[in-house]
Amino acid sequence: MSIKTCEFVSPKHPDKMCDFVADSILDAYLAGDKDARVAIEVMGGHGSISVSGEISSKRHLNIKNIVKKIFGKKYHVHSHVVKQSPFIAQGVDQGGAGDQGIMVGFATSETKNLVPWEYDLARALCRSIYKIYPYDGKVQVTIDSQTRKVESAVASFQNTKSEKLLKLVQKSIKAKNYFINQAGEWSMGGFDADSGLSGRKIVIDNYGPEVSVGGGSFSGKDYTKVDRSGAYMARKIAVDVLKKHRAKEVKVKLAYVIGVPYPVMANGEIMTSKSRYQIPHTTFQAYDLTPNGIKKTLKLDRPVYRKTSQWGHFGNNFVWDK
Repeated sequence: MSIKTCEFVSPKHPDKMCDFVADSILDAYLAGDKDARVAIEVMGGHGSISVSGEISSKRHLNIKNIVKKIFGKKYHVHSHVVKQSPFIAQGVDQGGAGDQGIMVGFATSETKNLVPWEYDLARALCRSIYKIYPYDGKVQVTIDSQTRKVESAVASFQNTKSEKLLKLVQKSIKAKNYFINQAGEWSMGGFDADSGLSGRKIVIDNYGPEVSVGGGSFSGKDYTKVDRSGAYMARKIAVDVLKKHRAKEVKVKLAYVIGVPYPVMANGEIMTSKSRYQIPHTTFQAYDLTPNGIKKTLKLDRPVYRKTSQWGHFGNNFVWDK
């Protein structure tokens, strides 16, 4: 199908605000404990923020203070965090994966960021608006991949005048049709207008709706949770294979079992302008696909996660994009 659509949301969208809190907490622990195990979820909205999950670390941090430094003292912060289950820890302690799951990595040559064109356009449009209006907002772009033309551009942003927003969108992207603040101009956004939940924007966090998603969310999880680290490694392999074979697209899939270090599945597909074929098994043998191996390759025991939570986890010049 040649018609494709992708959306993107700003960092002040309630769901992305929750992702930012989750990864800020993760970074705070990793800053003083590279072996910290963190798996937390965040929900926020209407004056209240809740943090729940499991953390095992030699650090003892005040989670409420971390959240209040981000949003100020006006929010009531509820924290309910316990240590990681010993039944999970016994597998992870031996170098095994922290959970089961399927991870997808993707790379395409159609953009310089090696992500789908419609995704790249939507993110770039959202970024350009956010630089002028740093508020809650979302965009959507529909393209025709055969004609390489943009069919429609949609933008709805807090604290904007529709006429000025239209001019900004037209300057950023040339489209056949524009839809600007279609429900009307609005001044209430973020946690004041809606509630948010971490891990809810997994399509935006990945590659857009044209690429399958393994299912696991990213934010608030350390590298032992392979639904995050495995997805990063799958992206790294996809990028490497794309460049080596000068391919059009590469898709990689990894699958893990809780407590087991090596993936039970590692395969992928290479698509060129003329053919489609499987990635050789020897390609995967060149990588250490254990959680510890991925950590070392991608340097995932450092506080680098806040940056990933706002503008997508791929195509932003992270280690796994290179």
